[in-house]
Amino acid sequence: MVLLAVTLVADQASKQLLLGFLLKAGAIVPVIDGFFRLVIVWNRGISFGLLGGDQAVPPWVLSGVAIAVCIGLFVWLRRTDRPLTGWGIGLVMGGAIGNVIDRARWGAVFDFADFHIGRWHWPAFNVADAAIVVGVGLMLVDSLLVEKKQAP
Repeated sequence: MVLLAVTLVADQASKQLLLGFLLKAGAIVPVIDGFFRLVIVWNRGISFGLLGGDQAVPPWVLSGVAIAVCIGLFVWLRRTDRPLTGWGIGLVMGGAIGNVIDRARWGAVFDFADFHIGRWHWPAFNVADAAIVVGVGLMLVDSLLVEKKQAP
């Protein structure tokens, strides 16, 4: 639960600080020329902007799904004794709740990290998105370690 709180605070603080900064400095601020910049992107879809076009899924639907997933993850967290799984769940829940807060505040998720090489861009993301990816990765690694120990 500590990792959930740390993730949530880091996510919301970074969004608040960077949104204010970017609104004053301009919507695009180069950080590492040709590789990384800060941007303002309002993601109305799910991860990496999927389902976020003209017919975007309403924010309350996406938030409802995220809350349902968090409830399931909380139940799993209460039942697991595996540290990596627990850390992964904390990261995923913190990230999911951070993005739900964005949808409640702004109707979309504020993404700001834009990595690119030439014209190739990774979709913009934020601290919550990074936490979700790392959290899922930890849970996958832990599941592979369990399977490896149980193999004959």
